[in-house]
Amino acid sequence: MAKIIVVTSGKGGVGKTTTSAAVASALAMRGFKTAVIDFDVGLRNLDLIMGCERRVVYDFVNVIQQDATLNQALIRDKRLENLYVLPASQTRDKDALDQEGVKRVLDELAETFDYIICDSPAGIEHGAQMALYFADEAIIVTNPEVSSVRDSDRIIGILQSKSRRAREGGTVKEHLLLTRYNPERVERGEMLSVKDVEEILAIPLLGVIPESEAVLKASNQGVPVVHDQESDAGQAYDDAVARYLGEDRPHRFLDKQKKSFLKRVFGG
Repeated sequence: MAKIIVVTSGKGGVGKTTTSAAVASALAMRGFKTAVIDFDVGLRNLDLIMGCERRVVYDFVNVIQQDATLNQALIRDKRLENLYVLPASQTRDKDALDQEGVKRVLDELAETFDYIICDSPAGIEHGAQMALYFADEAIIVTNPEVSSVRDSDRIIGILQSKSRRAREGGTVKEHLLLTRYNPERVERGEMLSVKDVEEILAIPLLGVIPESEAVLKASNQGVPVVHDQESDAGQAYDDAVARYLGEDRPHRFLDKQKKSFLKRVFGG
């Protein structure tokens, strides 16, 4: 039976879709059959980051409304044979997602997949609540900024009260992923520290993704950043998924890098 993981946050622009693509890819790299679903109906971006935008024929809403089968809508990743993308519709309204239809799609996926990653839209409206309702676990993505952390705190409250597991008396296992972290700005008091965010949200830290140009470059190329193992962001996402699967890996990229003697003398 598949494990359903929602990637969510209250605020837009924190890196949910980048995270969904990276986590799904890293799981597939480790041999797990993985599907990643774009719940952002009307504003889809997952297909761009996964590099499959030209291969979209049918979408999530088509499957829900039974205009297409799941096999017709799923797009197989070009790099990883056990990774599949279910894109969102660009032309429908978010209300096209209904609980019964979403459940039917997830149940069908669960028959053959190990992991189902749900890429949630920002905020707390209908599409976001549909993405988190059936989750077994949640990756809460936040930036080290007060407004982002506050909005994530509200999402945690919704997970704990409005998800299916909560309504059945259970809990959704929560993981904190801190993105766009810059130790130098933390040192100057321009960003919250990792400890600050952990104290506010009070959920276990899965990973810290450093602020990196590699993320934008990867998005523009349509390649999830976890494929770029030369980059600090790619390594950080790989570490986060390894921790999720039970490996003991130290957190990196938390401290300001000290310049070597030559760099201090000659600059750079």
